[in-house]
Amino acid sequence: MQMDRTKLPILPMYKGNVLRTFLFVLLVFNGSNPYLTQNSIETIVIDAGHGGKDPGCHGKFSKEKHVCLSMALKLGALIEKKYPELKVIYTRDTDVFVELGERANIANRAKADLFICIHANAASPAAYGTETYVLGLHRSESQQKVASRENAIIELEEDGGAQYKNFDLSPDAIIAKRLQLSVFLDHAIMFAQYLQAEFKKLGRRDRGVKQAGFMVLYRTTMPSVLIETGFLTNPSEEGFIGKEAGQNKMANAMLVAFEKYKRSIEGNGDSSSTDSQNISEERPEEIVQEVKKTNESPQNPTFIEKVIESSENNTGLIFRVQILSLNAKISGDSHRLKGEENTYEYKQGGLYKYCTKGFGKDLNLAVEYKVQMREKGFKGAFVVAFLDGERIGIEKAIKLVEK
Repeated sequence: MQMDRTKLPILPMYKGNVLRTFLFVLLVFNGSNPYLTQNSIETIVIDAGHGGKDPGCHGKFSKEKHVCLSMALKLGALIEKKYPELKVIYTRDTDVFVELGERANIANRAKADLFICIHANAASPAAYGTETYVLGLHRSESQQKVASRENAIIELEEDGGAQYKNFDLSPDAIIAKRLQLSVFLDHAIMFAQYLQAEFKKLGRRDRGVKQAGFMVLYRTTMPSVLIETGFLTNPSEEGFIGKEAGQNKMANAMLVAFEKYKRSIEGNGDSSSTDSQNISEERPEEIVQEVKKTNESPQNPTFIEKVIESSENNTGLIFRVQILSLNAKISGDSHRLKGEENTYEYKQGGLYKYCTKGFGKDLNLAVEYKVQMREKGFKGAFVVAFLDGERIGIEKAIKLVEK
């Protein structure tokens, strides 16, 4: 049975060893849950922010709703031309008002593989640059203001926002949601990194990948990002994103980022490596890690070594942490491995992929080690599974563990 994408569970935080059980429950959530794995892109939903009676922010000559719509349509047209086999859906393709909840519902009903929300920013005239958001806890007042401004449009909805009265965007709720969809959050971060890298190539100031409690991101159940393409309150930036030439450049940059993301997900090759990306957002696993510090450590190196030793024969089900994906083979003592010893190499889609030692059937330990690898500098590290030496999907691996 498919999960109701509009009614997401609000789960509490736990401490100690119970936390590891809680994390595992979140990861398995539903043994037949199709959202636990993703290996292809078939449907993209592009959301042009604001619209109709909601103009968004504005500059001297442009309004956010028009700027967002123009870039959304340009991006969609580029994707359709490059990949005619893909389905592109717009939450709006004209100047109309669409409720926040409905924007997410459109993506959920379509079972989209990616949700791209396009906005423009507002602050002091001196503020400039691009930033891309994923769902999370704001770490600064400015991030909170961005989310609050975008969430405030619910007041313009027919019921004045009454339908969101009991909607929980508390830190615990956001953490629980992020953990529940941790695989897709990793993918959202990956796409956000690609976006920021391409914007930077245009000469735009890279304000980084950030996190905040955007309602529209909370309610979607697929990799989702919200792009703040620039500040309309900055005359120079308005002159860029407020005019067609700049909008074309931004749309093309988004297309290139999408192409890289698609290749990464589908394993068709990408020259980028996951260890070279920077991210300025805090993940829920970091909070989990802080809780664990007060407990007797199952992540103790001696304990981890024993688990690793038991899986060295490479038979049966083994969870590992993938840390690199490269288009060229490297040696076991390469500096790119940052001293990680006895790594496991496999080739897929023309790429050489490098993983840490195995953790047997213990998914919890693999998740814990993923956090350590990210702290070590492998920002795109994620958990993978192998059965008798062959890579399998996480969903299948979890079903095997359950049996």
